[in-house]
Amino acid sequence: MTTCRDLTAFLAEYVGGELDAAIRDNFEAHIARCPDCVVFIAQYRRTIQVSHAAFDEVQHEPLPEGLVKAIVQAMKKA
Repeated sequence: MTTCRDLTAFLAEYVGGELDAAIRDNFEAHIARCPDCVVFIAQYRRTIQVSHAAFDEVQHEPLPEGLVKAIVQAMKKA
């Protein structure tokens, strides 16, 4: 039987859909009777979404004009 501790050990694989069917079934049986783990998984998924969204925003924003030059200059002075 899967415990809350077991859930944390396999969480990434579960959320990523990579768990073996038997382990996934035990995992889901535990989740069905553990509201704390349901909340934990929801928070984990939300954290992944927010992290990806933050990373995407950073990648698409242009660097401020002169930033690279200023960094190079600061490194030369160090």
